[in-house]
Amino acid sequence: MAVRKVAEPLAATWRAPVFTRERFGYLGLNVLLLAGFLLLWEVVSSVVNSAFVPGPLAVWRAAIDVLFKGDIAGLGLVRHALVSVQRVLAGFAISCAIAIPLGIALGLQPGLYRAGKVVLEPFRFIPPIAWVPIAILILRGYARYMFIIILGTFFPILMATMTGIARTDATHLDVAKTLGFTPFERIRKIVLPSALPEIAAGMRIGLGVGWMSIVAAEMIGGELEGLGRMMLNHAELLRVDVVVVGMVAVGVIGFIMNEVFLLVERWVFRWRRAVKL
Repeated sequence: MAVRKVAEPLAATWRAPVFTRERFGYLGLNVLLLAGFLLLWEVVSSVVNSAFVPGPLAVWRAAIDVLFKGDIAGLGLVRHALVSVQRVLAGFAISCAIAIPLGIALGLQPGLYRAGKVVLEPFRFIPPIAWVPIAILILRGYARYMFIIILGTFFPILMATMTGIARTDATHLDVAKTLGFTPFERIRKIVLPSALPEIAAGMRIGLGVGWMSIVAAEMIGGELEGLGRMMLNHAELLRVDVVVVGMVAVGVIGFIMNEVFLLVERWVFRWRRAVKL
């Protein structure tokens, strides 16, 4: 009973309030910054006075047209966005399913990583877009999207998982060994919980890279759906305003997904200080 009375106040200290003066302050700063950016953008667009430098008002009108009337292929902005989100999440899920177990194995057995380092590391530094010609030659349809997105998301998750596993406090492992934990119990109860925050950080980075890769993936996919394809189609028609609509959509959706990921991370790791970035 005494332990419960002590634990409850401690748990309460980690529960961040929903509304605070600090949060309202940051919200106000973000609104002012966004308004200033839009104003500067509109001024620059007016000064340049070119169809190739559309202002926020022109982009807004183009967004309304694509949203309600559709693009040159007759597809609406929501349809393009949903298809892109589905592709990113599918590639991200496949990367997690492969990279996390492999990262755990390499983190527990660093000798395996050192033995295969000469093959693994060069691939990590090749940008996903460099694989586009190969994807065009050897793959078709949906496989092209997955290939590019998986390449972009795989290595951030893998390296974060390996690092998290390797940084497990040796003292905790020694205590577990003293208490008679089996090797499997040490991994399940000590190593994995210790590494989970870094694994989550790698997943968050990987998700961002996946969104960076989706435009390149959809430009070579050969299908009419997706924000990347919408941007490419209108770039060929010199409709820069619609291209910017696609760019803004990618940025906004990526921002929302990042914020949702942070909320989930705060809930999962509510025993530690909440992530505020």
